[in-house]
Amino acid sequence: MSILIPSRTFFRIGDVAKILGVKPYVIRFWESEFPFVAPDKAQSGQRVYRRPQIEALVLVKHLLHIERYSIEGAKKKLTELRRQAKLKDAMLAVVAGEVTPEITVGSVIPKENVGALQEKLEDLQRLIREPQVNGVLVPGLKSLN
Repeated sequence: MSILIPSRTFFRIGDVAKILGVKPYVIRFWESEFPFVAPDKAQSGQRVYRRPQIEALVLVKHLLHIERYSIEGAKKKLTELRRQAKLKDAMLAVVAGEVTPEITVGSVIPKENVGALQEKLEDLQRLIREPQVNGVLVPGLKSLN
């Protein structure tokens, strides 16, 4: 899913929060953890974001919320992308919706995959309930029967 960033020069934190779908305090926290996304300050002291900063925030959100990186893991990934001179490409790809993450915890999966996953889950449950019947002997594992 691509993210639409309006064609404007400056954005306030409320605008950026709406674009990203997060609360302003989340953006302020990310600014403290990822200094390269820090906004400029207007004469009034308000945060003023430009498009590259919003693109960077979109990438940060993608790493944290979609790919499930920790803060430290996201920092390492961003450093790696910067070293490889791929940071700008990664930001643009995420904004354009060209990045498709693997299935993560809490992901929505296609209906056609649900049956196969249910079968695997039932096999695992059966293996746990009846380890001897399935030819699996695990030391210290007691049968639930």
